[in-house]
Parts: sequence; structure tokens; C-alpha cells
Amino acid sequence: MYDMFAALLALGGFALDQWLKAYVTANIPLGRSQPLVPGLVELRTVHNYGAAWSSFSGMRWLLVAVTCCIVAAVAVLLVRRVVRHPLGVMACAMILSGGVGNIVDRVRLGYVVDMFNLLFMEYPVFNVADIFVVCGAVLGAVYYMWFYEKYDKKGGAHGESDAPSE
Repeated sequence: MYDMFAALLALGGFALDQWLKAYVTANIPLGRSQPLVPGLVELRTVHNYGAAWSSFSGMRWLLVAVTCCIVAAVAVLLVRRVVRHPLGVMACAMILSGGVGNIVDRVRLGYVVDMFNLLFMEYPVFNVADIFVVCGAVLGAVYYMWFYEKYDKKGGAHGESDAPSE
């Protein structure tokens, strides 16, 4: 059940990311903005040729390769059922969704379209895919610290009785 929800979350996140990128590209000229939540967040069209905080700017294919490796590793965790706990599955789905969303931009356009600009603090402009990657990473850390050992660690207690064997 939660696998289906995780798949729908990943597909929905990817679709929302791509739709919003297309919307801002078509409706807000590069470098311009429009209010989203006045005084808090605006939509601003930005082309990011790097990674977070524009690090590795201009290294398009390196960023594509690294992101593909991360996405592949997370996919392997799901396919091999290394991660089975619902929180871990959700975390992986979110990371996959965001990673693929940004890979599509880098391969197709040569840059990532960012659009959320926080007005109440100094922070880089970001997109839906970035939100999914960060939230997935936070959920993944919570899963690993509090749930992995108990539920998913190889040889762990998942599915086993606490009663001693006879």
C-alpha cells in the first residue's frame, strides 16, 4: 500500500516540478519575479548552471553523472528491498523524484530552472525538485537514525518474533 503511495508521490512531485518550471519559463521573463505569498515568497525565473548555491557552476555533465549515480543508488535500495519501512520508502521516492526532475533539466536545457525566492531571508532560489530532495534526505536521516536498525537492517528483527526459538 505505502509503495503505491510512494510511487504516486514521486510521480506527482516530478509532474509538479516540470509543470511549474514550464509555467515560470513561459510566464515570467528570466530574472523577473511575481509575488506568490506577498512578503514571504516570490516566483523568480532563474537558470542555475551549478548545484546548490551555484556550486560546480558550468560542470553540467559532472552534475548529471553524480546525480544519476545518486538516483541509481537510491533506486537499487528500493528494488532490492533494502529499505522496506514506509518512512524510508517515502524518503527514497522523494529523492528519486527530485533527482530525476533536475536531471531532466540539465540534460534537456543545460541548466536547472529555479523559481522560489524567499523574501524574508537570504537564501538561494530553488525549485520543487530541490524541495523533494531536501525533504527526502531529512526523512532518510530520520529513518536511518530511528528505524533502519530495528526494521530493515539485514539480520534485524523485522518480521521475527521476540520470543526465543525452541
